[in-house]
Amino acid sequence: MKKISIIIPAYNEEEALPMLYERLRKLMDQVTNYEFEILFVNDGSKDKTLSIIKALREKDERVCYVDFSRNFGKEIAMIAGLDYAKGDCVIFMDADLQDPPELIPELIKYWEEGYDDVYARRSSRKGETWLKKFTSKMYYRVLQSLTRIPIQKDTGDFRLLDRRCVNALRKLRESQRCSKSMFSWIGYNKKEVLYERDPRIAGSTKWNYRKLIDLAIDGITSFTTSPLRISTYLSIPTFLALFFYFVYVIIKCIVTSTFIQAYQAIILLILFFSGVQILLFGIIGEYLGRIFNETKNRPLYFVNEYNGEKEKNEN
Repeated sequence: MKKISIIIPAYNEEEALPMLYERLRKLMDQVTNYEFEILFVNDGSKDKTLSIIKALREKDERVCYVDFSRNFGKEIAMIAGLDYAKGDCVIFMDADLQDPPELIPELIKYWEEGYDDVYARRSSRKGETWLKKFTSKMYYRVLQSLTRIPIQKDTGDFRLLDRRCVNALRKLRESQRCSKSMFSWIGYNKKEVLYERDPRIAGSTKWNYRKLIDLAIDGITSFTTSPLRISTYLSIPTFLALFFYFVYVIIKCIVTSTFIQAYQAIILLILFFSGVQILLFGIIGEYLGRIFNETKNRPLYFVNEYNGEKEKNEN
């Protein structure tokens, strides 16, 4: 019997967990031709999330959990889930029930047909503001324009991954991660499934605009070096613009027999080049910061306990 691991990163989700478990339990009881594992990754929650997960495990051994030593972030929680998952395939989903568990049988169906990455694409995004939808659309458009690898638009983390996808992702150990980009980068046989995303069942989102901006920067800079070429792209039109400007100044001086106020042109040029330099230094700084973080070669996370057993973190 094949085993399916459902990986759920959780951070302060005490209100949603009971409802999430009930819907997953009904699903697992109905799909009897597979063995299931629900793997919660407690990302340093400060509420009763961990105690609720432990209580669920006491009454259902299909519930497993990894408890972080502190909050490491959702991206790190996802790679930890891949490290500890034992299934022939894994399914990522959020704890807030925006991803409907009832879609899982359809994901499994396509997996059995031979697809390695069955990802759920949102046909609608209930409960999200117009601004968030617009910025998300623009982010995917920018990211696609900077890379030659196809990017799945309007997709989150809700997807099924075959074991060979899991093994491939486990080899990618960079500290500043963007899983959505990595899912595209590893390739393999992909299949899209459309669904309507529901609003949160309880609690509030942990993603404010600052975190979303950080995630967007991580996604672009960890996935492509194209921003470093901005200096090349800017240098050519800048040189041509300055060349034609100086030609214009010289011709105007000859034709009108007047002198141009030099200080005005100098001030404008200084401001223009200062802005360009600050932009380029910021881009270079992002990549230098990533080099600094990666060269430290620190472990991605530390585990406090796994299914009730204290971890020694010897590796």
